Amino acid sequence: MAKNQNKTQATETSVEDYIAQLEHPKRRRDSYTLIEIMKRLTGEEPKLWGPSIIGFGQYHYKYDSGREGDFMRTGFAPRKANMVIYIMPGYRDYGEQLARMGKHKIGKSCLYLTDLEKIDINVLEEIIADSLKYMREKYPD
Repeated sequence: MAKNQNKTQATETSVEDYIAQLEHPKRRRDSYTLIEIMKRLTGEEPKLWGPSIIGFGQYHYKYDSGREGDFMRTGFAPRKANMVIYIMPGYRDYGEQLARMGKHKIGKSCLYLTDLEKIDINVLEEIIADSLKYMREKYPD
C-alpha cells in the first residue's frame, strides 16, 4: 500500500479533551449528540482527525491518478459558525430528506447545521445511514 497522501490523518488526541475545550456550549452539546448517533450507526469509536474533525471508521481510497490514502467514513467538525457534518459520498440527491430535515446549507461533501435542536434529528440520521451504506458498498474494506 502506498503512503497515505491525505493531509488530514487520525490522531491519538483525546476526543473528550477536544470537546471540553470548545468555547460554544451549543457546539459541545451537539458534539455529544452526534457522537452518540455516529457511534450507534457506525459501530466505531470516535477519533480526532487532524486538529478538529471527529471521525468514525476508516476507508482506503485510490484515484485513477494514483493518489491514495485513508480517511474517515463519516464525521463532523464543530466550527464557530456551524456544525459541519461530513457525508463522504459527496452530495448525492438528498433533496427529499433535506427538505424534511430543516434549516441547513450544503457543500460538496458537507452539511452545515447551526443547531441540532432546530432540525429533525431522525432525518439527519437517515442521511448519515445512507451515506454509510454507500461507503460500505463502494469501499468494503
